[in-house]
Amino acid sequence: MTVLYGHIGRMGSETAVIKGVHATLERNLAGEETPEAPRKVRGADTERRASILDKADEVFLEEGFQAASMSAIAARVGGSKGTLYNYFASKEDLFLACVTRQCEDLRTQMSSLAAEKGSVRETLTRVGQRYVEVVSSDNVVRRFRMIVAEAERAPELARAFFETGPAQGRTLLAEYIERATQAGELAADDPVRAADHFLGLCYNRLSKARLCGVEPAPSQKMIEQEVAAAVRVFMAAYGPGAA
Repeated sequence: MTVLYGHIGRMGSETAVIKGVHATLERNLAGEETPEAPRKVRGADTERRASILDKADEVFLEEGFQAASMSAIAARVGGSKGTLYNYFASKEDLFLACVTRQCEDLRTQMSSLAAEKGSVRETLTRVGQRYVEVVSSDNVVRRFRMIVAEAERAPELARAFFETGPAQGRTLLAEYIERATQAGELAADDPVRAADHFLGLCYNRLSKARLCGVEPAPSQKMIEQEVAAAVRVFMAAYGPGAA
């Protein structure tokens, strides 16, 4: 068993708490039947569901999670609350589906960038820049604030978001780092920790200022500078022969 999957195995007991949430969410995202949402989403229903997510996302970003209501979302969509409940069991499910859609989009982009040909430095630069562009954007920062604000009241919602977004993004990057280590291009005895180090190097300096709203979203030039510095430090610590 590799270092990466050994680490993930140790996390098994922690993630068991949200298996039920993930199971419902994954079926919901795939349009499959659930006790709460018995209809299958096909054809025009798929388009309708996407429209609901688009409009719900607007309402959540404008009003915040607590203030947003299913009635307000239904009015924005142009239907009834009953229509929303045909697709989502609750406001929490709807909000998590909105957030998860964004997380999946970022994971898809990062996976595609990691698969492109190039040196480790080039790959880390591509992945790092895209990561910072997304997580430092106004809409993503606002969504993250909402998740944190709900963490005590609805810990299962926060944990489901974490496992669906940040944890899976870290795992994706760790898998790339492990492959690069096996190829002799990196020297990381703990790929998961190395992934955390790289992502932290890319964004940690900017994250608190963004979350507190004291700085605007970074410019492309700033992102390039931050990621370039992150890659230099990361390669100094994890480059071939560094360990």
